[in-house]
This record gives sequence, C-alpha cells and structure tokens, in this order.
Amino acid sequence: MNKILSNVVMHKDYSKDIVRVLRSSKSDELIRRKLSKYHENDIADAIKLLDKDTRIRLYKILGVDWTAEIFSYLEDTPEYIEEFMTELSVDEAADVLEKMDADDAVDILDNVSEEERQALISHMEKDAKDDVCLIYSYDDDEIGSKMTTNFICINNKLTIKEAMKELVAQAEENDNVNTIYVVDDNNIYYGAIDLKDLIVARDYQKLEDIISTSYPYVYAHEKMSECIEDLKDYSEDSIPVLNKDKEIIGAITSSDIIEAVDEEMSDDYAKLAGLTEENDLTEGLFASMKKRLPWLILLLFLGMGVSSVVGIFENVVSQLAIIVCFQSLILDMAGNVGTQSLAVTIRVLMDEDISAKQKLEFVLKEMRIGFANGLLLGSMAFILLGIYITLVKGKPVHYAFAISGCVGVSLLLAMLISSLIGVLTPMFFHKIKIDPAVASGPLITTINDLVAVVTYYGLAAVVLIGMLHITG
Repeated sequence: MNKILSNVVMHKDYSKDIVRVLRSSKSDELIRRKLSKYHENDIADAIKLLDKDTRIRLYKILGVDWTAEIFSYLEDTPEYIEEFMTELSVDEAADVLEKMDADDAVDILDNVSEEERQALISHMEKDAKDDVCLIYSYDDDEIGSKMTTNFICINNKLTIKEAMKELVAQAEENDNVNTIYVVDDNNIYYGAIDLKDLIVARDYQKLEDIISTSYPYVYAHEKMSECIEDLKDYSEDSIPVLNKDKEIIGAITSSDIIEAVDEEMSDDYAKLAGLTEENDLTEGLFASMKKRLPWLILLLFLGMGVSSVVGIFENVVSQLAIIVCFQSLILDMAGNVGTQSLAVTIRVLMDEDISAKQKLEFVLKEMRIGFANGLLLGSMAFILLGIYITLVKGKPVHYAFAISGCVGVSLLLAMLISSLIGVLTPMFFHKIKIDPAVASGPLITTINDLVAVVTYYGLAAVVLIGMLHITG
C-alpha cells in the first residue's frame, strides 16, 4: 500500500536531506535513527545520489531487512540495480533477496546478468528460492509471473479465536493481511475473509459466517491481458492465484494490477506506434532499431504499393495536374479517421463479454460518425477550396468548384471507408486470436492511404475527365 501511495502522492523531495545525513560524521546509530523518519522510497531515491563507498557504508547501517525494503523501490530505475547489487557480496545480495517479497526479488533479478542471476538464486535459502523459481516458471504474459507469494491462508474449520492466532503467527512472515484466504481440509481454495470482519467477530460466531465463498480468484496460467479488466472491476486489495488443482499458490495485489495495467497500456501504445515493444530510454541504438525495423520494413513495401497505385493514375495527373495539390489533404484525413476508429475499437474489444450484436451496432455507429464528419468536412472543403482555386489560382468558377467538389466527395468517401477499415481491421485480428493492437496506427494509415488514393484519383478520372471533360 505504501508503494502505491508513494507513486501518486505529491510530496517534498527528501533525497538531498537524506544524502546530507549520510555524508555527516555522525555515528551509525544516530544516522540509523534519523533515517527511520523517512520513507523507504525516499531513501531509495537518495541512494542513487551517493558514491559507492557511502552506499556500502549505508548497507551496513541499514542491515539486511531494511536494505531489502529499500531495494524493492528500485524496480522503476533498472539502470541502477545491477550496479548496486554488485556492491554487495553474493551472499549478502542473496540475503537481501530472501527478505524481499518473491515478486520484488524477481524484479531485481530481471535486471542483472543471467550468470549473476543464477549465482544469486543458488545462494538463496530453499523457501525463497522455490518462490522465485515458481514465479519464473510462468510466461511474462501470465498471471503467475505477476503474483506475490506474500499472503495469509487459514483452514475453514478453525474457530474465530484459532483463526486470529493463526493470522498473528503468519503475519510475522507475510504482511499482506487485509484479505485472509481460506482453504478446506484438502487444501482447495474455499473463500476469503476481510481482516475487519475477523477482528470484529465474536468468539461464539462460526468462522463460516464471515467467509466469502464467492470471493474472486484467478488461475496462474491465465493471460494477464484477458482478465485484467475483471481484476480492475473487483477493486480488491488482493486476489488469490490458483494452480490447476485449485490450490492457492500466490496472490495478485492492487499494486501488481496497477503495474500490469501500465505495462499493457505501454505495450499497446508501442504497438499503435508501430513498435514491436516499448522503447526504453537507456537502451542502445541497435536495440531500438530492432524494435522499430520489422514494422518499418512491412510499411515500406505497403508504401511501394501505394506509390504503384498512384502510378496507375499517371494519365489523370498529366491531364489535371492541379488535383495533386489536394492529395495530401485526402490522405491525411483518411489516416486520422482510421487511427481514431482503431483506438476506440481496441478499447471496446478489451471487454470480452461484448456480443456480436453489440459489435455490429458499434461498426454502424463508427460508420455514421465517419459519414457525418466526412459530410461536414467535405462540404467545408468544397466551399473553401472552390473559393481558393477561383481567387488564388485564377480559375473559372465552374472549373474551381468542379475540382473542389471532387475533393469534397472524395473526402466524404475516404473518411467513411477509413472509419470502416479502422473498426474491422482490429476486429479481424481479435477474431483470429492476434492482439488487435498490432493493427497499428502506421498500418491503418498506410491501408487508408491506398483507399484514399484510389477513391480520389478514380473519382477524378471518372467524373472530372470522363464525364465533365475538365483538363488543364
């Protein structure tokens, strides 16, 4: 809970005050007492400002338990983790990891070299090692990889008094106490108890009376992206994570859910931008290129296709060169509309319960929006461009408004079709079980460029040249 608050509450930057305390000539005990007045997150920020010798001294002042708490706040700055871990001996670093929640320890281990990771895990005590290895046994996109093994679990046959005693005993090792999980005699998940309900319960009551047997749960192998909306909807402090035998093996906390939502948003944003994954500020040139090149290569070939289509209408351009001036207007608006529809559709598709009828209604709604916007903007283009061509280009009124009319109608059709493509493309990806976010903005824009080019030049060829015989 403290970790969540530290991320969202605006507060004074105490890191410089902490640095002054650490660089003072005061005794270790006095420094320790002064540091106890600060939050671990602020101390973690201060550590980054210290030199190596001062940090090593600080680790000794803090001790293993406190150092472990502070290191759990370093996950947002992975560039520091490996450096700090190497300042400790392997045994000392392993001791620190043992004192951390398993999920926090995994976050630290993810940011050291493979060789160092294996060395640290091998030096950890069996229970801590087993917890870390359990989390590592799940894929990055599975619930199990985000869970913590920090939870309280009791038997459903206990009395109220026995349950309180068991809570106190387990709380020495596990501080995630707001929700207490309950299992039956076969160690199968049975339900959950709110801490407040257990505290106010009377000895004469049955434990069964305060157990919520309908309390939500998730399976470790479930995909985070598929159940994240349900986890958000429940708004619980923690939700139990079960294995295939319905035994509790972990919990996913509200802070885990917030981190997962942030990762999902970052991942989708990256895909919408045409990246294979989110870019990191500290990564090298070739790592960034590797993430960007796959889509760029695909878009290069699609762009060649668009250019080839423009070449088909070379005769139209040669007879009516002025229409080239307004090509970018049609292409840009079609791309913008398609990207807007794409973003809205991806958000809608996150609801796994949406019915086929609702999807159809959504498609029709997006088409109506595209048509209405296209009609308004097309009408504006017809009037404004007609005036522009007449006054600035010095063309006859009938010529000017024929050209602007072609632009206006093309804009209407391109926006209508682009809205449809922006909706149907991610729906198609979703139907074939591919993340709809891969129907990225650049891809949609390129497809819509193709549609807009065909619409615009096709209309000019058929109407302006073929029917009205306008050239020049």
